[in-house]
Amino acid sequence: MEKRAISYGRQTIEADDIEAVVKVLASGMLTQGPVVEEFERKLAAYTGAKYAVACSNGTAALHLACKAAGLGPGDKVLTSPLTFLASANAALYVGARPDFVDIDSGTLNIDPVEVEKKVKASPSIKALIPVHFAGAPCDMEKISRIARERGLIVIEDACHALGASWTDSRGETRKVGSCSNSDMTVFSFHPVKSITTGEGGAVTTNSPKLYERLISLRSHGVVKHSDRLFKPEGLPWYYEMQDLGFNYRLTDIQSALGLSQLGKLDRFISRRAELAAFYTRLLSKYQFIKTPAVHPGQLSAWHLYAVRIDFASLGASRKDVFELMSAIGINLQVHYIPVHLQPYYRGLGFKPGDFPKTEKFYDEEVSLPIYPLLEDEEAGAVVEALLSTLACASASQPKRGQACAI
Repeated sequence: MEKRAISYGRQTIEADDIEAVVKVLASGMLTQGPVVEEFERKLAAYTGAKYAVACSNGTAALHLACKAAGLGPGDKVLTSPLTFLASANAALYVGARPDFVDIDSGTLNIDPVEVEKKVKASPSIKALIPVHFAGAPCDMEKISRIARERGLIVIEDACHALGASWTDSRGETRKVGSCSNSDMTVFSFHPVKSITTGEGGAVTTNSPKLYERLISLRSHGVVKHSDRLFKPEGLPWYYEMQDLGFNYRLTDIQSALGLSQLGKLDRFISRRAELAAFYTRLLSKYQFIKTPAVHPGQLSAWHLYAVRIDFASLGASRKDVFELMSAIGINLQVHYIPVHLQPYYRGLGFKPGDFPKTEKFYDEEVSLPIYPLLEDEEAGAVVEALLSTLACASASQPKRGQACAI
């Protein structure tokens, strides 16, 4: 096998994906045309939701969902500090205030027990944004119960989790995105995600009202259907801007790629699961490495393979490990710097120590490469290099600038 650089994530683009895009390029309809609608229909069918609204990226999807839900000044939105910035930023975009609840150290998802405590203590909380970290579903039944009791909006951040599922208390399999326990679910189609449209995102919902709001807000707040106009004119060109919306549209070009990719989603998830099992088999015997838990009744999308390494007991530096691995063409990542520790959020009053489980996880986390094109031999090389690098970076081994056999 030809040696190549190994990134932590990579898209899988095949000949039929390219052909699908070329077909649209030759069709004359490049932007909001029939391919977008077909992609939305098939995405909704895959997830089990009634509606899907495709948009320009996952952040736009989160923004649209918060706006469609009617969130605004005076409202608080509760989410996880273990996520990408967009999960919390979306609340700020609509004038609401984000707040956080610490993770469950076992699931790495938002802890429903802590959610309930915080909701009881803060009547200004109007929405919950649970994040399916690394592709493993949150406990949506518990979260939904808490929300229903207090009339809260639930927006699932499933940007890691397209293709994931869980078995509910009635023994029924639920796909992430079905919105069986939420008002809306948000996805991302960035190149490192389950499928890609280059850049792209989507919101699924079962609510006709939310669907219509999302469609309008995606395109400048414009409404064209005569039965929804304030002043029907009977003119073929007439439209109304009924809200302050955005240009968050996805193109037919991107949707063609998404459609092609969607047909391969289950294959991609299966391969990710194989790689995760391979890593776990090789790494679980080492006490200083904690591999990701697999929870009964869940199928993870395995967007990330996030290990916890006891750098302190090894006397090793994570920075040294990253640099040594990068030098041999293996690129790791960390997910994530806790949102509340970012300078902007410290300016909102958050501080170190607010969410200790998340902070401890951050101190130990390393994301290993995982994507469908990664070969078993390459995954094995990642493990071998990681173990050697940890030895080289530990206090009892040669330091940087000295010999380090990897």
